[in-house]
Amino acid sequence: MSAKKAPKIKVFFRNIFRQIETLFFLFKNFLSERHFIYLSCVVVGISCAFAVIVLKGFAHSVFVFATYVNGYLKLPYINSILPIIGILLTVFVVKNVLDGSLEKGSSRILYAVAKKGGILPKKQMYAQIITSSLTVGLGGSAGLESPITITGAAFGSNFAQKYRLSQKDRILLLACGVASGIAAAFNAPIAGVLFAIEVVLTDVAITAFIPIMISAATGALISTIVLNEDVLLSFKQQQTFDYHNIPFYVLLGILAGLVSVYHARKFQKIEGFFKKFKNGAYKKALFGASILAVLIFFFPTLFGEGYESIKTLSNANPQMLLENTLLDEYKSNEWILLLFVGITMLLKVYATGLTLGSGGNGGNFAPSLFVGSYLGFFVAKFFNILGVGKELPVGNFTIVGMAGILSGLFHAPLTAIFLIGEITGGYNLMVPLMIVSSISFAVSKRFETHSMDVKHLADKGDVFTSDKDKNILSNIDILSHINSEYKTVRREDKLDSLVEYLTNSRQEVFPVVNTKNELIGIIDFEDLKPIVFNAFRLKYTTIPEVMKPPLDVISYEDGMEVVMEKFENAHLEQLPVTKNGKYFGFISKVHVLETYRKKLKEMVIE
Repeated sequence: MSAKKAPKIKVFFRNIFRQIETLFFLFKNFLSERHFIYLSCVVVGISCAFAVIVLKGFAHSVFVFATYVNGYLKLPYINSILPIIGILLTVFVVKNVLDGSLEKGSSRILYAVAKKGGILPKKQMYAQIITSSLTVGLGGSAGLESPITITGAAFGSNFAQKYRLSQKDRILLLACGVASGIAAAFNAPIAGVLFAIEVVLTDVAITAFIPIMISAATGALISTIVLNEDVLLSFKQQQTFDYHNIPFYVLLGILAGLVSVYHARKFQKIEGFFKKFKNGAYKKALFGASILAVLIFFFPTLFGEGYESIKTLSNANPQMLLENTLLDEYKSNEWILLLFVGITMLLKVYATGLTLGSGGNGGNFAPSLFVGSYLGFFVAKFFNILGVGKELPVGNFTIVGMAGILSGLFHAPLTAIFLIGEITGGYNLMVPLMIVSSISFAVSKRFETHSMDVKHLADKGDVFTSDKDKNILSNIDILSHINSEYKTVRREDKLDSLVEYLTNSRQEVFPVVNTKNELIGIIDFEDLKPIVFNAFRLKYTTIPEVMKPPLDVISYEDGMEVVMEKFENAHLEQLPVTKNGKYFGFISKVHVLETYRKKLKEMVIE
């Protein structure tokens, strides 16, 4: 492509996007508020589905390539090299493209809902796709679902911000993005809806179900049409449920709860270790990725998401896991296979912790399914080898085990039950799914009050709690309280023109901005009083002489609790607000407190 054509193409696409934006503004004006939300959730669902298609398609292609190469080498050399490259590239992108910071983990969504009124940074719409595709796509031992949900939430949040929707609708569209992301990733719309409600939203009105369902259905539909079935995690063969196996399912549920606690605590320790690592981002990445490479060399199924190995475990030839490994010649030995599966299950948390702690991006959703399937296989195969009772259906236990770990780690039993029900193409295993998920949840809850994603936020008080005052403040929409109509002043302006404006205005505070609309100072009417009635001083006093630096500045992304803390510390009734470093408006403490009282009254009436 020639250098002259590139700017033309850029202008062409920019014009198309502007036309689309104009069209949506027209829709917003002509449609009712509810109908515009329905349209919005479809758009969010389509956007998330295509993000899933890009991520899943790339990760699957790399896995196929690595498997093809290893077929010639007979050992997983390429599997060990690719994750190092992927993690180093991720660190490079974060440092040089994403301003050195990247918010990882689906806990960022929960934080945005609880503390920021559902506002997520614009860069999350593309940052997660780029970094997770490099990390997981090139073999990092993590999942794509967490980046997918954050991307979907960012699409919903920024769409709502663009068209100035209320905080309530902004959080709703954020949840729609999460639901469509999960639905598209697994072709499981019901699980997507339940995950959004069970994990993301704390208070759900019946009216919220419809937009979330539309968005989830849209995501699943687009994913089904575009993605090949081999890319998605799905199971077609399974045996019927036998009630005689219930005691073994109960045992699986207990073990799943204990393994969930083990996984969560080990992961947090590994993550904590890397946070203290002070030898530079690249050295940390190389250190962690090198250990990961060694683990993958000896246990190749730790490569990437691991969904292909889950399918292998559930079919009739699980010994295929040992192909192209150091144990290839022992693949007919059932005890060796069982030992390999058990050790791999316990090592998965280390592989995931190394991947994410060293600088990669991904999540624990896929690892939870991986660990669960390996645990289910281990339990069933162990008793079958011992010959205890009737032979257990290994495929069923492999599938049901996934629900157990997912429920225990994320404290989301309904999501676990229906996700596995949907990806197996039916609900023949509903009873064992309910048994294992509920027991695992109860055991995990006994040792860990909060889920793995919520724990570190709860420790800092950054999620919804029993503190009603904080919850009310968190639910106040900062956007609706920002006054953007204040007259701004430039440092080169004349003071007498400002005083003339004062005679026809009730504005008492004036923001001083530079040519880039950056806030550089504040002029208070109280400071102008000694000058107003002195003609000489009025004529010769400059703006810089009367302006003062702001005592504090509110960021557009601050939660309302942070806003109130800044008001208390500054002892002012009004504070300036900035967005992306630019002056955006002012917020009044009085107006916020009025809204607080109204919401408190509504809560008492309810």
